[in-house]
Amino acid sequence: MPFLTKAPRGTADQLPFAAAAYRFLEEQFTATAQAFGFGEIRTPVFEHTELFDRSVGETTDVVQKEMYTFTDNGGRSITLRPEGTAGVARAILEHGLTGEAMPLKLFYITSCYRYEKPQAGRLREFHQFGVEYFGSEDPSADVEVISLADTFLRSLGVENFQLKINSIGCPACRAEYHKALKAYFAAHIDDMCGNCHVRLEKNPMRLLDCKAPDCHAIADGAPSILDYLCDDCRAHFEEVKRQLQVVGIDYQVDPHIVRGLDYYTRTVFEFVSDALGAQSTVCGGGRYDGLIEQLGGKPLPALGFGMGEERLKLICDNLPTFVAPENTCDVYLIAADASAKDYILETTNVLRQNGIYAERDVCGRSVKAQMKHAGKIGAAFTVIIGENEMKSGVADLKNMQTGDTEPLELADLSYEIMDALDDYYLRKIEEMYPDPDDGEEAPGLTVLKGGKDK
Repeated sequence: MPFLTKAPRGTADQLPFAAAAYRFLEEQFTATAQAFGFGEIRTPVFEHTELFDRSVGETTDVVQKEMYTFTDNGGRSITLRPEGTAGVARAILEHGLTGEAMPLKLFYITSCYRYEKPQAGRLREFHQFGVEYFGSEDPSADVEVISLADTFLRSLGVENFQLKINSIGCPACRAEYHKALKAYFAAHIDDMCGNCHVRLEKNPMRLLDCKAPDCHAIADGAPSILDYLCDDCRAHFEEVKRQLQVVGIDYQVDPHIVRGLDYYTRTVFEFVSDALGAQSTVCGGGRYDGLIEQLGGKPLPALGFGMGEERLKLICDNLPTFVAPENTCDVYLIAADASAKDYILETTNVLRQNGIYAERDVCGRSVKAQMKHAGKIGAAFTVIIGENEMKSGVADLKNMQTGDTEPLELADLSYEIMDALDDYYLRKIEEMYPDPDDGEEAPGLTVLKGGKDK
């Protein structure tokens, strides 16, 4: 029964510990995007196939080889989204958002689907962080989007990355560049793959993005787009570089960056890292000023980026400073006998309603087995309650790390446990940051306890 007990190739389950790390990354990205004024958007997991044909481009590998496309029961061609931008652009047109106050700044955390060869950090079902910025053609918008990605990566402690930028111009200046590319690649056509034979005629810039080794080597000697930029595109690119210097973001100009989708114009960029061995792209984006018009709307400048969540987590897993939140138990209430069960049931419920991860036995374990279970799930404290405690109105709160105990009044047990937890997590913060006056802040205090802000 392999098909019932094994996930499809190129997919992965996120078990609780990994899911907690992914949730932390998503919360950090959300916080960063919101600090830059971006609001969240969510779009359907599938769209009409024509949307991707018109936006991503018929000559791209994504459309030609990688899309999950099927015909639904109504005879319509439907595709699982291979990327996030086209769906957001469609939503903007459908809901008339082009008439809203500009710029329109949106972010998403979404799943995408591409039929690729699975490898580390690249699955057939994968997840992306993305931002879309509509309504500004000013270079400062480019810098804002790049700065958001840079800020997010640094907030996670990722520092071994490099920003590479390029300009691929506008349709006007690209026309001359296409002529130069065709002349160059025509002389090497016999040594190129079959797909590149088609690209040479339909979209020669796609030749620069071919992953076939022979084609890639030929592309290294191709003319540079930077030599063909018109005055406006050149001025735009120079201003982007100047403003990056103003905000202190280092960059390297790489004329070989064209990105893999047809809708890009002018600024394109990638954040690359060698944290996983060979240098790989962590984040990629740029401008697509003609996308909305290409989909039937009025001209509206736009830009954005996409960042692979799985690949980013692999990088973060190798960072000694990266600490994802663990949903470990705050307090385990142990029933010594049947007399305390209803009290423990009620108290556990009150604690949970106040955001405390409280646990109790539901398997009929002995006191010894309950203590062992509390240790297995990492409970910070335990409280044993039985007939004697119910009569005296006092029970001992035990610190599972130190073994120390302190008496608590059962009449106010929920509130006393919450006070004890406040002190416990405050001490943990002070242990991590012993001298708060030395200028070192305690970033991400919620990392200590998922869902708590102690």
